[in-house]
Amino acid sequence: MYRDFYTVIPAGGAGTRLWPLSRAHRPKFLLPLIGGRSLLQLTAQRVEPFSPPDRIYTVSGAAHLASIARQLPELPEQNLLVEPGMRGTGTAITLAALLIARRDPEAIMGSFAADHKIGDTAAFRRALASAIESANEGYLTTIGIEPDRPETGYGYIERSDDRALPGAYFAHRFVEKPDLATAEQFLANGRYLWNASMFVWRIDVFLSEFERAQPELFAALQRIADWWEDDRRQEDIERAWLDLPVTTIDQGLMEHVDRFVVVPVEMGWSDIGDWKGFSELVEADADANCFQGEVIAEEANRCVVWSEQDRPVALVGVENLAIIDLADALLVVDREKAQNVRAIVSKLERERPDLT
Repeated sequence: MYRDFYTVIPAGGAGTRLWPLSRAHRPKFLLPLIGGRSLLQLTAQRVEPFSPPDRIYTVSGAAHLASIARQLPELPEQNLLVEPGMRGTGTAITLAALLIARRDPEAIMGSFAADHKIGDTAAFRRALASAIESANEGYLTTIGIEPDRPETGYGYIERSDDRALPGAYFAHRFVEKPDLATAEQFLANGRYLWNASMFVWRIDVFLSEFERAQPELFAALQRIADWWEDDRRQEDIERAWLDLPVTTIDQGLMEHVDRFVVVPVEMGWSDIGDWKGFSELVEADADANCFQGEVIAEEANRCVVWSEQDRPVALVGVENLAIIDLADALLVVDREKAQNVRAIVSKLERERPDLT
């Protein structure tokens, strides 16, 4: 056990590209997708050797609080932080850091998204141990994923060849999602890693850097943290929070720092961002099909089917489709266009909000 290591799990978003399975009231991180356990539960389980339950915090909206409490009953109630509105990972993580600092100002903190899949837990834990060592030296540290394909759906981190510590490199910059030609160049270069939004740092270093990069936002969050446990200030907290700008931790901090460190790792990682990537959750058959529910297939290849209906789904002579068959909605999408599902969700929010 790492004496001063705390884990923060931002648990927001609806996973709209996985509609209709993932929705506002049941986002993908709460769904029992792997062995009957949710991605949130697996995230907490992965950090158990580093953080006992009393040093794991979640940050979520009020709508998901009860579900999170049911899925993680071992976490103390005060560790389930509720943000009055979604303002991005920058605000969520900084609030958690400010509250943890009151409890343990010398803590090291790690932040890990609630909705990512990691196939190799042992590799993750080795990388986290290296990141904690780097953070202990005062470096803002991130864990980067060794890419295995030219991926346009992820941001990247460019590392240098200079080692900060064994297994950890000084990094140059964060790069936004590239086009395919650029992603192919990144893969060939060998120094570009997928950005998995996994961060580890000493809390005092992080708060100092965030205050330098975002002084007004930091001051506002400091006031909110001062009021946090005062029941008389809950309306003040809500008003102040909703006035905050939306910012991610990448945009709010990491793109402004002079130097940071990255720990590269291969660990079977995926953010399961859409129905193209969803096949990484479910074991494929000899034709690269991934089926959940009753499916009958003839000459079908690279298809994903998720059915919750008491009837079979039959496929004949099709390839690369995702078919999601639920009681109130049916989705059929070319998996190469899976990211466009969010456009359907936007239409439904206007025309049929009951389905979102």
